[in-house]
Parts: sequence; C-alpha cells; structure tokens
Amino acid sequence: MSARWWKSEANLQEELNLKSHYVYVDTSFAKQGEKAVLLSSDLQAEEWNCLRLVYQITTPLGSVSEPSQLNLYVRFEDESFDRLLWSTKEPSDSWLIASLDLQNSSKKFKILIEGVLGQGNTASIALFEIKMTTGYCIDCDFEENHLCGFVNRWNPNVNWFVGGGTAKNTHSILPWDHTFRSEQGHYMYVDSVYVKHFQEVAQLISPMTTAPMSGCLSFYYQLQQGNDNVFSLYTRDMAGLYEEIWKVDSPGNAVWNLAEVEFSAPYPMEVIFEVAFNGPKGGYVALDDISFSPVHCQNQTGLPFSAVGTSCDFEKDLCNFYQDKEGPGWTRVRVKANMYRTGDHTTGTGHYLLANTKFTSQPGYIGRLYGPSLPGNMQYCVRFHYAIIGFLKMSDTLAVYIFEENHVVQEKIWSVLESPRGVWMQAEVSFKKPMPTKVVFMSLCKSFWDCGLVALDDITIQLGNCRSPERLPPPPGECTFDQDECAFTQEKRNRSSWHRGRGETPTSYTGPKGDHTTGVGYYMYIEASHMVYGQKAHLLSQPLRGVPGKHCLIFFYHMYGAGTGLLSVYLKREEDSKESLLWRRKGEQSISWLRALVEYSSRRQHQIIFEAIRGVSIRSDIAIDDVKFQAGPCEEMEDTSQQSSGYSEDLNEIDY
Repeated sequence: MSARWWKSEANLQEELNLKSHYVYVDTSFAKQGEKAVLLSSDLQAEEWNCLRLVYQITTPLGSVSEPSQLNLYVRFEDESFDRLLWSTKEPSDSWLIASLDLQNSSKKFKILIEGVLGQGNTASIALFEIKMTTGYCIDCDFEENHLCGFVNRWNPNVNWFVGGGTAKNTHSILPWDHTFRSEQGHYMYVDSVYVKHFQEVAQLISPMTTAPMSGCLSFYYQLQQGNDNVFSLYTRDMAGLYEEIWKVDSPGNAVWNLAEVEFSAPYPMEVIFEVAFNGPKGGYVALDDISFSPVHCQNQTGLPFSAVGTSCDFEKDLCNFYQDKEGPGWTRVRVKANMYRTGDHTTGTGHYLLANTKFTSQPGYIGRLYGPSLPGNMQYCVRFHYAIIGFLKMSDTLAVYIFEENHVVQEKIWSVLESPRGVWMQAEVSFKKPMPTKVVFMSLCKSFWDCGLVALDDITIQLGNCRSPERLPPPPGECTFDQDECAFTQEKRNRSSWHRGRGETPTSYTGPKGDHTTGVGYYMYIEASHMVYGQKAHLLSQPLRGVPGKHCLIFFYHMYGAGTGLLSVYLKREEDSKESLLWRRKGEQSISWLRALVEYSSRRQHQIIFEAIRGVSIRSDIAIDDVKFQAGPCEEMEDTSQQSSGYSEDLNEIDY
C-alpha cells in the first residue's frame, strides 16, 4: 500500500531563524505500514558528492513495537533493484541531519526516499531539506546552520561551540575565522573557563563515513599559547574502537595552523576532534575548514596499506601466500564435480588448498601457509573457509597464528575445535598488533594413526573488526537466506513448497550437509519425501525493474541423490503469458554446492522463478543458496564439462 508526502509550513525560528516549508506523512491520511515515496530526477555524480537530509520522525509517548522508518535508496539506471544507502527509526522532537557520501560514478542514478509509517495515532515523518553538493561529507567550514552534520558530545562543563558571526565570548579573545578571515565568518571552538575537574574532555564528532575513502584529511586550528591542553584527533568505528591518528606536538603560532593527517576509512567510521583540559586556565582551541583529499598528504613517506592483494581463492595460483620450505606442504588441488568428494568452496569445481595428503602425512607433520606482510597498529579481519575430512580428534588440526616479520611465533588467534566433517565452514577472527605481522595457517598431523585431510579456500583479509555491527542489510540484489527469505515469495506454502532449512535435510543420501555461505547458515530446499514424482515447487523473486543491457544471476545449487529431478530458472516478463527458460540441470550433479551463472536481459519489469521438480525417489532433495543479481554480463560463464570425479593437480589425477 502507498501513501503521499504532503507539504506544510514550519516555524523554524528557534533553529534556523526563518519560516519555511517541509513535506510530511502522518496518520491523518495514511495507515500503519503504508509507504510514501519521493523520487528525484536523473542525477549524475562524476565527482564525489555528499547528500544531506534534514528529517524528523515523531512517535507517540512511550515505546512502540513498530516505529516509523525512513529509508534512502539509490536507483542506478542499469540495475533492476534499488540499493539501500541509509535507514533510520530514530525518533526526535527536533530536526536531525544525515550526511551520506556518494562515490563518483559515470552511471546515471535517482535518489528514492521512502517513509514507512509506524505504530500510533500521532506517528509522522517529515523532511525539511534534501541537498546534494560536490565534495566529501567530512568537509566543513562551519558556515551553515547544520554544521555539516558534526555534533558535540555534551559535557556539563566543557563543550564545542560555534564562534564568529554574532557570537561573542567575554572569557577569551577568540580569533577571526579562517575561511573569510573576518569577524563574520564561523568556526568551532572549545573554552576551558567552565572546567571544574582535571582532564575534562570535549568531543566534536563527524558524520559516519558511508563509503570507503583514503587520502589526506586537513584542517586549521589555533590554540591559546602557554596553556595546558591536549588537542587530539581520533577515529572510531562502529564497534566503538578508538584509534589516535594525530596529536598537536607544539602550541604553534597565534595564527591558524594547518594540520595534515593521513586518513583511511575502508569501513564506516567517525572522526573525533578531542580537547582535554587540565583546569580552568587551559585557554581555548579553535577549529575551521576541515577538508579531505583522495591524494595522500605531502608529508607521507610511504603509501598506506591496501587490503587488495591480501585475499585469495586459489583459482589461478597461491596469490601472495607462500610456504616456508621446499617440497609439498599445502597442495593446490581441484576436484571435478562428483558424488564422493567435496569440491572447492568458490565454484564447486575450482581449486583449493589441501594439506596432509598421502604424500605428506607423517607423525608430527606441520604444514605452514604464510600470508602477505601486514603493517602494525591496524585492526584486521581474517575470514576463510575450511573443511576437515578424517581425523579421530579434530582439535588443533588447523590453527591460525600471528608471526612477526622474522617468523617468530607471536600468538595463536584461532584453532578448529569440532565441526561437521566434509563441510565447508566459514571462520573469522579479528586482531590488532603493534608490529608488522603475517597471518599463518598451520595444519598439524599429530600421529600416523590419526591423520586426515585439511582443506582451505577463499581467504580474505580486510581492515576493520569482523564483529562490527552491520550498518545496513545486504543489498536487495543478494540473499543468503540466513536472516529470512529476503524478497522471495511463493504462490502457496505447504509441505511440498520450498523450505528454509539448515544443516542436513531429513532424508539420508540426498541434500546438503550445510549451507554454502558459512556451513552453519540457512538455504532453500525442497523435501522430496513430502512430494510425489513430478510435483513442482516455485520460488519467485520480487518484481525487478526492466532496464537495457545484460544482467547476471549468480547462485549456488545442490543436487545430490540417486533420484534427483530437475532444477530450472525461468524469466517471467510483465504482460507475457509464458515464462522463458534460462537455465536447467537434470539429475544428480555433485555432493558439493555448485555455482551457476545465468545471463539474461529484459527491458520490461520481470521476475526470476526457481522451479524444482521432484524426481523418481525420495532421494531427490534440491537446494539453492547465495543468490545474487548484478548488472552487466557475467564475467565468466560456468564450465559444464567437468563431470568426472577425483582430485587433480596440474592436470594429473590423484587418488586417495
């Protein structure tokens, strides 16, 4: 159901010293759950832009189970779905500001703003201003009333204030601003006159970054000379982790001083300008003209660390990973689709690393795989997939260590305890060390009588904490089924429909042992024991917008069982009476999850339909997972010729 945005006049004299208009939606003409949508004209951002939104969400007194929600989407011209950029349910009795970075792109797009009314007779959502400007959201000269979304963390005794213009302060002789170098210009300042305790702290907090950025952060500051204060600059991520990136080392001259700081935000973070005073005679600190440039600072001697090149799926080689001695340790192998051996995690038919093969298994055997060098004093997240086959005792058969540059063992940060055998499991671990380090994967065979196989695939090393809370749900074009069924629907739901499940399916010798995403998550499947031969189940995507050009549908499917039937993918265009067949597989395919790449095009609104047909016996469970729609042609089409079984290395068969 849909509602409309309405225009009204607001008296904003206390905040903005003017009367103006805003648009709103409330319960006087819309019901709970109804949506009101604003859509922009075509936009283009060949340079980096900042989108600012001034909004207010009001709710009834007391808590409500379903509050109102404001969502902002980006609609690219070549994509069939809208990308959620920002969402909030935060109620307020005053106007709030959201600052959202828009990366430069040559593609045209539209901004879509959606208000969803929540519970209560007085629920409402209002928008006062929507503005897109060239530059970064962290840039600010403090000349506008919204202060670019910077906020002061309130302290009873010491706070950041706006200086200049009509603002007067009798306790300190504050400077002119830097932007206009006049009394009419504005800047931010903090004064120690009301400080009552040792180490009173004032914090000015930037908007949270919403897109990866790396370069030079510059600003101008002025300190009252001869006073005892500490002026520092911190970053803070979504997990609340602080990191100091700059601190003033000298009071400087009684003029505006330029500071340049190397700044990297590969994931969402805030910048915090902090002043700590030791008493009421700490003077003042003033701040103005914050600016970011993607070019690195002039005083930077080396390029900052990039996570590109620290990950590997082992499809072509070992990437930047290596082993510390000659001879076989970890072996790069490939398993063709078959019913007996698990294939790789990336595609089901590609390459991965295998340790403790029959050529290397021996009592006390240790295989070490070294990752690339990582600079110190940075937070890292390591994610990888592993599978254990054999071993009576699984403990410590695979472990992850941190080594110093000289290969001295520093710390064990992860080890396998117990997990399903023969299933690709995802593991993740965060760490931060002051010195340069390397991540080392170690496989251990403790005795001749208890050796098995350890498989490793899809290693990624990224900046940030693995456990940082997600700022937004995954894009609507992707679904892992771990939270729910996303936007997929079914015409009917009963025992013979698609089901969302985890772990093994109820019937033996058919279906997956775990999902493809993590090994312990959810997937969609049909349970053949609840169906009759030839019975069909349909899973429908949400309606997708028609656009010119090609699209690529990527998903993983599992078809294991002697009686397996058919899995088909159809395209249903708006106003067409029949669906078009895009892809099909018949019969038993592999014990592994296999990747499918399906290329199609549609200028009209359409849906994608997954159809599973039950085979001749109850050993006919069919499953899908990790569905992804992306604009443009598929980068590589799947290889359907790999149908034989057995491990192979360098095109030679290896039997176990």
